[in-house]
Order: sequence, then C-alpha cells, then structure tokens
Amino acid sequence: MNDEDNKIIMGGSDDGFGDDLEQINLPAEILSGQSISTEMIFSTANEMLDEMLNIKELMLYYSAAIQEIRTKLAILNKEYEVRYQRNPIHSIQSRLKSQVSIMQKLEKKGLLISRENIEENLYDIAGVRVICSYEDDIYRMAEALVKQEDIELVQTKDYIANPKPNGYRSLHLIVKVPVYFEEGMKKVFAEIQIRTVAMDFWASLEHQMKYKKKIADPEHIREQLKQCSDMITLTDRYMMKIRKEMDGIEPEKSEVEQLLEKLKRFGIQLPEE
Repeated sequence: MNDEDNKIIMGGSDDGFGDDLEQINLPAEILSGQSISTEMIFSTANEMLDEMLNIKELMLYYSAAIQEIRTKLAILNKEYEVRYQRNPIHSIQSRLKSQVSIMQKLEKKGLLISRENIEENLYDIAGVRVICSYEDDIYRMAEALVKQEDIELVQTKDYIANPKPNGYRSLHLIVKVPVYFEEGMKKVFAEIQIRTVAMDFWASLEHQMKYKKKIADPEHIREQLKQCSDMITLTDRYMMKIRKEMDGIEPEKSEVEQLLEKLKRFGIQLPEE
C-alpha cells in the first residue's frame, strides 16, 4: 500500500495479463515474428497459463495474510475493550493489489512477470490500514502486533515522527505473516499503515486532489495542504492530551460501583431502581 494506493478497497479481481505478454519469457521466434511450429505455440501457451495459475494461487496467500492481520488486530482491540473499557482502533481497512498494479510495479523495476519476482520484490500486495483514535494508540498497536512471535518485522517507516514534505503522516510497517494451507506454512509480505482518523481524513482528501487535471498554482496548493496537515496534527495532539487528563482525574469508585462495573463487563445489567 504505497502512497499511490491511499484509497483502500477490497479488490484485485481485474485480469490484465493479456496486455503485457511481452514481459513474460516468450521464445525469441515469437517476439521477432519468425515462423514457429504448432508445438511451440502450444508449449508457450501452456507455460503462460501455468505461470498465470501460479500467480493466481499466490494471491490466495496474500489474501490469507490480510485475514491473519485483521484477526490479530481485532483481538487486540477487543482485549483493550475488556481491560480498559475503550477501543484504540477506530476501523480496519484492507486491499489486495490488483494484477494490473502488480504488472506495473514489476515493469518499473525492470522485472519479468513471474511468481518468484512477485514474492521476492513486491512487499505491498497485501495491504492493511488501521485507523486509530489517538496518536499514542498507533505506536501501542504497532508494538503489540510486531512483538507477537509469528510476526516478522522487516521495515518501519515513521512518517509521524518524520512527515513527508507535503504533510503526509502515517506509520508504515512491512511485515512477514505466516499463512497455513494443506501443504504447510508459508510467510508472505504485507504492508500495514497505521494512522489516526484525522491523518486518514487529510490523506484521503490529498489523494483526491492529486488526480485533478489542471492546477493553476500547484506550489500554492502544496503549501495550503501542508498548513492543513500542521493544523490537524495540532488537533490530534490536543485531543490526546485531553484524553490523558481525563484518564488521570477519573474519580475513585466505591466498592459497590466497582462491583457494578465488573458485572457490566460480564454483560450483566442490573435493573435501575
């Protein structure tokens, strides 16, 4: 999930492999237009179909990785709800990169379309975006996730501590996630973006604006977007400060109130007098 993939939707069903056959290892005779035998045509077609089926199977692994990450995050969120009566995660979004996008990224890297090249060179086919309530929740959820024994942290990019020049802020993690099928376990790459509601609001609008056809004064627009990002950052941190103050001044509860609170956590609601 790179910056150009800021719009997150469940997807990945479009098939564009026919548009880029020149990237597949075709025999020189076909590429040069020389006469070829029927056997060569069928052999090449079979190889191409095998490679496409391999890639289709690979997408299943990435889809499973997304489900693994979503499940882990949902459990962490539920744990906080039970222990601390609040949810650090506002929402979770995910997407599987489309086959067209995969081909475009391989082309940019000068690589042929193959399962091996996809597995070894593309880290963001499986993408998960976590929207948190407060800035400190971002780091709390990231730490809780990557310290799990089966999650391997590959790379961290902290655009919160070090925002991009345009004002973009988010925490990006590249991880390896285990997925299990009948033949055994396999670890695949996935990208996780973690940000606050305010950061996500800014990024979504900035992404939409990038696709406007004509901008009279692009530098002026960039400056305004940066100012908006700074204001949103200030708001984010003020809201976190207010929450921490409220957590610190929570009045001490009586034994009866504590008992009633525990009963509520078990789903038991006593009738009011």
